Formats: sequence, C-alpha cells, structure tokens
Amino acid sequence: MTIRNPVEWVADRSIHAGSAIRSASHSVHPVDRPAAAVTPVVRRIRSSELWDVLARGLDDFGANRTDVLFLCVLYPVLGLVMARAAAGYGMVPLLFPLASGFALVGPLAGVGLYEMSRQRERGGHAGWSSAFGVVRAPAFGAILLLGLILTGIFVLWLLAAQAIYDVTLGPEPPVSVSAFVQDVFTTPAGWAMIVGGIGAGFLFALLVMAISVVSFPLMLDREVGLETAVWTSIRAVAANPRPMAMWGLIVAASLVIGSIPLFFGLVIVLPVLGHATWHLYRKVVAH
Repeated sequence: MTIRNPVEWVADRSIHAGSAIRSASHSVHPVDRPAAAVTPVVRRIRSSELWDVLARGLDDFGANRTDVLFLCVLYPVLGLVMARAAAGYGMVPLLFPLASGFALVGPLAGVGLYEMSRQRERGGHAGWSSAFGVVRAPAFGAILLLGLILTGIFVLWLLAAQAIYDVTLGPEPPVSVSAFVQDVFTTPAGWAMIVGGIGAGFLFALLVMAISVVSFPLMLDREVGLETAVWTSIRAVAANPRPMAMWGLIVAASLVIGSIPLFFGLVIVLPVLGHATWHLYRKVVAH
C-alpha cells in the first residue's frame, strides 16, 4: 500500500467529487439502474446468512477504508456536538436517547454508503465521491421524503423520552450527571424510566426497521415509488422475522458499542453497517 501525501489525496478526492456532482446534475435517470415494472419479489433468508452480509460489508469497508473514514467522520462529530449541547443546556436525560437515536436515522445516514457498495458491485470506482451518485437515483425525491419521515420519527422519539423522564424522575432537571445516574439506578422511578424508555425505544426501532430496512437501497437500485419501497421493506421483515430481529439486535448492539468511546467507534461501525445493509438488500430482494 502506498501512503499518499494528504494534500494530494484530498485534492484527488475533491476532483472525483466534482466529477460525480457534475455527472449527477446532467443525469436524472441513469441507465445502470433497472426500472421496476412489477412489485419487487421478497426472498426468505436464514439467520446464518447475516454473517455473510457482515463479511461483505467489512470487505467493502476494507476496500475503501480511507474513503469511508473520510465520509463517516462527520457522524461521530455530530454525536459529540449533540451530547455537548444536551449537557450544556441541562438536557442530561436526553444524552442516551440522542445516542440511541442514531439507529432511527441510520438508514438515511447510510445512503451514500449503499451507493458506494452498489457501484463497487458493478465494478466501478467506489471512492467517497461515489456517494454523490445518490442524487442520480430515479427515486431521489422519494429518498428525501423517507429521510424526512425518519427525521420526524427521531424527533418524536426525543419527545417521548422527555415525557417518560418527566413522569418518572422529572420534570425538574437533574442537579448533576452523577446525581442523575444515581437516581436512575437506585430508585424505583429510575427503573421505571429505564423500562419505559426501553419499551418505547423498541417500538420506534421496530417501526423504522419495518419501513426502511431495504427501502433506501431499493430506491437507489430501481425506479420505484416510496409506497412500493416501504411496502417491500415491510414484506421483507414479515417474511424474515428471525433474521430481521437478529439484524436489529446486531445494529443496536454495534451502535451502542460504537457510541461508548465518545462516539468515535461509529467511524468504523457506521460504514460497516451501511455497506452490509446493501448486501442484506441484495439477499432479501430478488434481482
């Protein structure tokens, strides 16, 4: 492996990005994405196939490691900013909901990574500039709309988390982080908040998984509308309850582990999960 000068590397990446953006602005319906004349066919998979999905995601990450790290460094930084904002404004009870909320907007955050895996699968260039190919998707408008829906669900989750805190340990803000942690784990109200938060979080996560687990990759890959994409995703979850439940646990556990060291673990977790999601779509939805 040749270690390149950072200035030269950034310049090269910027040139590729500029080319991708110019190409996107002149190509609304690319020829390499098949149109979907019929409802996509959903296949059943085994839970054991998820390890192959993760292996393929890791392979994509390994092939584009520098590029993907450059693309995904934004999300840990965003996590730190949100955590700092929460701590600075007496919103300590929302620190965990903010961190866990990555799972609700993760499908949207991974759109660029799906596109990189799609292009690599076709034997093309798959640097970070390839992520701009998303704007060439036939269903780009539907992708934006579903992204707005997920953002709205994320906001609703934060409101629900705040409401749960208000009726258990609140509504007054905690006097300190240490006092809040002590109240959470040593009082009945704290345990009530934990149980209520986990229950509500599970419902929000289940909703997001049902409507988006294959929706974004499908809209990148084929000319389908939002309704078709969401319905296909719901059918995929219904047809594969155990594998999808296991996938949800893998995603949740990975995001928690990645968030613990000041969110920096997400630099690796997010791209691997993003690439793996593309390969999950390939297994679940017939070509």
